[in-house]
Amino acid sequence: MTIKPIRNDNELKAAFQRLEAIFQAESGTPEADEMEVWVTLIEAYENKHYAIAPPDPIEAIKFRMEQQNLSAKDLETYIGSSGRVSEILNRKRPLSLRMIKRLHEGLAIPYESLLAG
Repeated sequence: MTIKPIRNDNELKAAFQRLEAIFQAESGTPEADEMEVWVTLIEAYENKHYAIAPPDPIEAIKFRMEQQNLSAKDLETYIGSSGRVSEILNRKRPLSLRMIKRLHEGLAIPYESLLAG
């Protein structure tokens, strides 16, 4: 098995083709070991060249609201009064650290998403 770092998109495509050929390899075989190496290399290349930024904090909150069918009223527990919720959702006021902690703990929104931006 000769494996080299992935340096460009053509090499990435070739890596995916090889990975596809050995993807169902039985555990403990040389092909299974090769598959693990390719997965690691592909992930490293994609993270470096195609990194996905965390979502905007307000978009993360709105997404969670949609997922859990929550209304703005439901956010009052985590953010404060209805006016404060409105200011946050309309980007007129930033999230405080206390709000971020409550949103993370209560709605399981990742800190990374709430602190982005």
